[in-house]
Amino acid sequence: MDDLVNDSGLRIRAALAADIDAVLAFWAQAAEGTSISDDRAGVARLIERDPQALLLAVPGGAPADPADPEAPAAGPVIGSVIAGFDGWRCHLYRLAVHPAHRRRGVASALLAAAEARFAALGGRRGDAMVLDRNASAHRAWRAAGYAPQPQWSRWVKPLDRH
Repeated sequence: MDDLVNDSGLRIRAALAADIDAVLAFWAQAAEGTSISDDRAGVARLIERDPQALLLAVPGGAPADPADPEAPAAGPVIGSVIAGFDGWRCHLYRLAVHPAHRRRGVASALLAAAEARFAALGGRRGDAMVLDRNASAHRAWRAAGYAPQPQWSRWVKPLDRH
């Protein structure tokens, strides 16, 4: 994915290995809930497995060099979404916006980039992981055209690491 810059100077780009610590710090401050994968190894594995899946919103400026995984990120992380595609379904996780930047179109820009990624990969429908208790997220997802499917529940099982 090429970096996208909107009219307000917001840049959406894929995360780089150099972003891992900043992403984890950002999630600790801006994201609701935690995940079993919220650690350096988990984020590094995501970036290595699918370098275009973790999308970041940063203030506009000179793009980081995607050919250099250790290139420093330009600007602080102000938003994120994981746009995972497994060849069958389009999954959205970790949509988060820094509290100081909410209600400014950051989430909309991230979702537009994620949906464009899915369309380019042949995806047909996006689904999102949204915490039941996060009422403000429910409003944001509905405003973006998403709706809950009450007939489905998420079933999970942590996998042992051997």
